[in-house]
Amino acid sequence: MRILLVEDDALLGDGTRAGLRLAGYAVDWAQDGEAASVALRGQKYDAIVLDLGLPRRDGLALLRELRGRDVLTPVLILTARDTREDKVAGLDAGADDYLTKPFDLEELQARLRALLRRAGGPPAAALAHGPVSMDPAGRRVLRAGQPVALSAREFTLLHDLLAHKGRIRSKSELEESLYAWGEEIESNTVEVYIHHLRKKLGADFIRTVRGLGYVVGES
Repeated sequence: MRILLVEDDALLGDGTRAGLRLAGYAVDWAQDGEAASVALRGQKYDAIVLDLGLPRRDGLALLRELRGRDVLTPVLILTARDTREDKVAGLDAGADDYLTKPFDLEELQARLRALLRRAGGPPAAALAHGPVSMDPAGRRVLRAGQPVALSAREFTLLHDLLAHKGRIRSKSELEESLYAWGEEIESNTVEVYIHHLRKKLGADFIRTVRGLGYVVGES
């Protein structure tokens, strides 16, 4: 899943991005409100983590612009503004959740998972095919009831395929779920992760549709 992080503090932004990447998210990081607005016009995101005190455009102004354009992407405000008035203003402007700094990274990840569930993603119980089931919140994968160890990107790729079960996912779509801005993508990256997943989950679990991409389940 792809997240837009909007945070002007370099140290905090770098740490938050690194933590979310380790959790399996592809994270694009914008450091001011105008850069975030441009990113949101050119890329679809699953969720936005938004600071309020931003240069060039305030976070609340950006949020109001998004909701004014009927952009319904879930927004979690992450800010040092901790008064009741600030929280009310953020939620009334269209935020889905509000977390104040300093914060715990595990709590941020849990709140993001909750936002994504409420946004209409498939429930955890639906992320299954054949003997393989996935618990996105617990970051667990089982095959025939036995745990399967996956790397963060293997987990992200499998999540994408299970969330779109029965639909062919192109190589470029899978790359978008795996990588954020500035990350170098090797030409055979998707193929390598597909190979790893087939070794762990079964050779026939992920089908290749020649010239189109990959699919789990009937297309």
